[in-house]
Amino acid sequence: MESPYKGKTGSKRLINAFKYSCAGLQEAFRNEDAFRQEVLLASVLVPLAFWLEHDNLGRALMIACVLLLLIVELLNSAIEATVDRISLDDHRLAKRAKDIGSAAVLISLLNLVVIWALVLAKQL
Repeated sequence: MESPYKGKTGSKRLINAFKYSCAGLQEAFRNEDAFRQEVLLASVLVPLAFWLEHDNLGRALMIACVLLLLIVELLNSAIEATVDRISLDDHRLAKRAKDIGSAAVLISLLNLVVIWALVLAKQL
């Protein structure tokens, strides 16, 4: 059965999508420790990117990898919530899904470190 909200179009759909997105951000911030930590990291790194980097491309890369980390963390949290909704029992597929989501976050963090290091090394 499809969602009754699927039929919405135009500005009403955009308004609803915006509200759902804000609710999702609030839920993630309220319930996910890792997301709160990464938002704190972003609140330091994004302004720092403006202060440290004078090249717009370097600045864009630095900020983009910070935002990518937040996006991947949100997706990982959604996967974990969905798996937990289905069952809290130990199951190899549930573990696999959660571990793969966690690996995606780790790769995003490594991506952030590498990009920041390369952009900052260019300044030296």
